[in-house]
Amino acid sequence: MSYDRAITVFSPDGHLFQVEYAMEAVRRGSTAVGVRGKDCVVLAVERRALAKLQDPRTIRKIVSVDERSVLAFAGLTADARVLINKTRVEAQSYRLTCEDAPSVEYLARYIARTQQRYTQRGGVRPFGIATLLAGFSEEGTPVLYQTDPAGTHSEWKSQVIGGRNAKSLREFLEKNWEEGLDEEKAVRIGVQALLEVVDSGAKNMEICVVRPGGAKSIMEEKDVDAIVKEIEAEAEEGKTKASPADE
Repeated sequence: MSYDRAITVFSPDGHLFQVEYAMEAVRRGSTAVGVRGKDCVVLAVERRALAKLQDPRTIRKIVSVDERSVLAFAGLTADARVLINKTRVEAQSYRLTCEDAPSVEYLARYIARTQQRYTQRGGVRPFGIATLLAGFSEEGTPVLYQTDPAGTHSEWKSQVIGGRNAKSLREFLEKNWEEGLDEEKAVRIGVQALLEVVDSGAKNMEICVVRPGGAKSIMEEKDVDAIVKEIEAEAEEGKTKASPADE
């Protein structure tokens, strides 16, 4: 029997192949990195090369879901658009009912619940995206959540989704993340992580800083380029110092 044909059928060894294929779609997507700082959350995404005549403003990997919440995704852009619109409607519905903005955790739970629902019914397929949701809790502390095509959600200090090098980038984040990062260091770690997968520097990066209250600020390319040059200069200096020692 072909267990990968039907989404609702487990294989004998406990796999749902369509969900695993959706996770593969995420791995084939562009990389997104989230770094939680002391008073900010940084979202850094890889921007794939655009066609010469394409307007870059129409390709967005970082979007606002609500006034307090910002989302970055990896995977199929069309699936992301549908899921983001569902989440925005839910956020507005919550405001109408409760007369307050939904928390980041509530929205992460909603996204995960929606993704899980699409793994348990016939006639549908899983969403081929993973998301990073950034914002601030009601206590005013920065938070970062991740969801995946299986419908799980979890809170992270720093996380990477998408791309073939996710495992090595996660190891990089584990080594370099520390409690109480200021904004400058958090941005630097995000850029450094992306430099592992991006060839042409700042041109193919989008960096967003989420500040208290959920205010979203997309960094200018020239500012990102300055950080990239600084990191590259330090790496070059490190190599130069290491060379005489080797001799």
